[in-house]
Amino acid sequence: MNESRLRVGFVGLGIMGEPMARNVLKAGFGLTVHNRTASKAEPLGEAGAAVASSPAQVASASDVIVTCVTADADVREVVLDAERGLIAGIGEAATVVDCSTVSPAVAVECNERLGAKGAGFVDAPISGGDVGAKAGTLSIMCGGDRAHFDRALPVLEAMGRTVTYCGGPGAGYLVKLCNQICGAVNLLAAAEAVSLAEAAGIDIDAMLQAVSSGAAGSWLLTNLAPKMVRGDDKPGFFVDYQLKDLRLAADAAHELGVPLPTTALAEAIFRAASVQGHGLDGTQSVIHVLRGLKGR
Repeated sequence: MNESRLRVGFVGLGIMGEPMARNVLKAGFGLTVHNRTASKAEPLGEAGAAVASSPAQVASASDVIVTCVTADADVREVVLDAERGLIAGIGEAATVVDCSTVSPAVAVECNERLGAKGAGFVDAPISGGDVGAKAGTLSIMCGGDRAHFDRALPVLEAMGRTVTYCGGPGAGYLVKLCNQICGAVNLLAAAEAVSLAEAAGIDIDAMLQAVSSGAAGSWLLTNLAPKMVRGDDKPGFFVDYQLKDLRLAADAAHELGVPLPTTALAEAIFRAASVQGHGLDGTQSVIHVLRGLKGR
């Protein structure tokens, strides 16, 4: 099928999903959307997308269906529910692309169940935050059957700048967990640097400019450390979501017999941030935990 004639569906229009779906629409694809809270689909409907009443209805109108939800149970409900899920309306040779961050085992299950109907499943978690989702510059790491990945690639390229095929079912999810480990640990390093500079009375902007320009520079340092300094806890990605991802990484590591001591420390600090009331704040709010440890 000519890529310009691919019919695309999108389920899950949250902080990440809504701008991703909007970029698919801007790329010229016919788009059908659904969200559990129906009002969140209205702006896309006004922009030209069709609005469906269920994931099954999205599937029946689409060749490639993108999902972007929160947890294992959400993916299973959206994809595999026998009455309202994608599987209830999906056509033969259609492809489901899931951009959530969940357990690799979910990909294996969805791939098998959809494969029995002649459809395919690509696990395609994303990195880049709400900034990347809006700009269409996400990094997307993909697992699944190569033919289904190739079919979905034009849609993926409408949402991301870097799209990488990582291997069979579950490979994308596992690579995203690697990403989350690096992100969490780097974010805590940025928070510690800010905390130290604050205590020493150093010009924080000068410190960030100097460090960001050297070998220790990172996207997280450039984009989130200034928010720590300003006290801006507005979420681009929730503390509770990062905590969930670190737990998934710990579970995968346990199954594989791989020690992740630094990840365990990061999980403990993110858990502390959640317990202190920052669960629905941005991940940069972990700075409050460190400030609370100073004792003065």
